[in-house]
Amino acid sequence: MNLSSVGDNVTLVVNYWDKLTTAVSNNVIVVALCIIINYINGTLVHTFNKHQIFKVNPRYILFIHLVINDMMQLILCGLLHVISYVLYTINVSFCCFLLVITIFTTLNTPLNLAIMAVECYIAICFPLRHSQICTVKRTYGLIGLIWGLSAACILPDVFILLATEPLEFFHSRVFCMRDLVFRSAYSLEKRDVSHIAFLVVVWIILLYTYFRILFAAKAANSDFRKARNTILLHGFQLLLCMLTYVRPMLEVGLRYLIPKQRMVIRFACYIITQILPRFVSPVVYGLRDQTFRRYLKRYLLCKMQGCKNQVQKVEVLTRN
Repeated sequence: MNLSSVGDNVTLVVNYWDKLTTAVSNNVIVVALCIIINYINGTLVHTFNKHQIFKVNPRYILFIHLVINDMMQLILCGLLHVISYVLYTINVSFCCFLLVITIFTTLNTPLNLAIMAVECYIAICFPLRHSQICTVKRTYGLIGLIWGLSAACILPDVFILLATEPLEFFHSRVFCMRDLVFRSAYSLEKRDVSHIAFLVVVWIILLYTYFRILFAAKAANSDFRKARNTILLHGFQLLLCMLTYVRPMLEVGLRYLIPKQRMVIRFACYIITQILPRFVSPVVYGLRDQTFRRYLKRYLLCKMQGCKNQVQKVEVLTRN
């Protein structure tokens, strides 16, 4: 018997099961996190829809748009992550559709954060004019502008793809990544420029509104901590969103330092850049905001009470 060949076969089997276990555990973690965060976000959306007080307040309208945007991004990112392990390659046309919506939601987040910071700035620095400047109609108009700016960044890539790639490419299969689908040199360069422009503008807005709120609130001897902390949380969330744009360079650097942990690095970067930022939105308003927290508690208590009543009814019916 050739003992070396037997040892090689055992090693291959062990490596296969290690990779399979890692793949299954990674997908279970991602799906579980997506379900948990989207359940929390879904509860926030339900609370918003049930109470008119939120529907007439521009701050909560912008917040719930951010939450819905995060839910869409989580679903799509989770789906793409599972597909990358289970199917590995998919049809280019279907991949392009998924990528376009994912990129839309990714670009929407920093713009939404910037507008929320401006609304907070107007509420603190111009309280008497806040209701005139920040109307519901203008808020929905700004949400439309957010989607319009995001469309202006991604749709040219779609047109370039349609103009430069042969028809056979759209019927082929590919590992669903942006750089493998929108592979034109112009698209890659435009992506970097648009990301830098978005982030520079948003950071300028956040820094300006933060310091204006800080100085205005101090001058008025009012409690400025909540407004200041809200802007800081927006900045923290934006910092997490920025990691999405530097993720390729981050992965390359970590692979250079830890070459044997390629899959671990990829998964860790995915969790930090795609999942973690989506968890910040519920914390900023769902837990910190007193009004939203009060209505959310009321909804949760009613739901728990309803579950108890259902259990009691079932027990009574069982006894009878």
